[in-house]
Amino acid sequence: MKRVSIIDCGSGNIRSVYNAVNKVIGSSKNKVTVVSDKTNIEDSTHIILPGVGSFKACYEGLKNTGILDFLEKKVIERCTPFLGICVGMQMLATKSYENGVHMGLNWIPGEVRKILNTKENLKIPHMGWNKLKFLKENNFMENLEKKQDLNKDISAYFIHSYKMVLENKSNISASTEYGQDITALIIKDNIIGTQFHPEKSHNFGLSFLSTFTEMS
Repeated sequence: MKRVSIIDCGSGNIRSVYNAVNKVIGSSKNKVTVVSDKTNIEDSTHIILPGVGSFKACYEGLKNTGILDFLEKKVIERCTPFLGICVGMQMLATKSYENGVHMGLNWIPGEVRKILNTKENLKIPHMGWNKLKFLKENNFMENLEKKQDLNKDISAYFIHSYKMVLENKSNISASTEYGQDITALIIKDNIIGTQFHPEKSHNFGLSFLSTFTEMS
């Protein structure tokens, strides 16, 4: 039985994520729960951290839930599958330079920096559909490819002004081009992060979330 916990830190697209996950797990035996404290996260088989807005607000919201230490035990020590979406992915980094310097979870070492305005017509925030370029094979990608032909053009929905710059590029599984190379998908063992919003990315997004909920 799957028990998917979606963490509500006060600044995520909770309802859309909830509806999308609820759609893909497709059984009355499975359960999707929105959580804001550690009471309901103990038995989680999968954890999702959405984030919309500023890095500081999202991270402080996560700290205010009081589950940060417990979350680290679940994800790092017990290897529970974890998905961070948008700012939820950025919080995996060491630190962010959005409106000051703010420390992150440091689960995947790197920095969050503003998207460079490299062209006159480059609009920031980066908002809308962009093609994904898949870079690395791993178990997750192999399982995703059973649902989607990754050799075809696949786009996902983005909305962000900051990007993740990793220390270890081998953790990048997909990127997108927006006047520069943007990290779109990171995978490190049981930890996954997407800069794009799978819950807004139509059939590909549902296939992605389904693949995530099948992780063990």
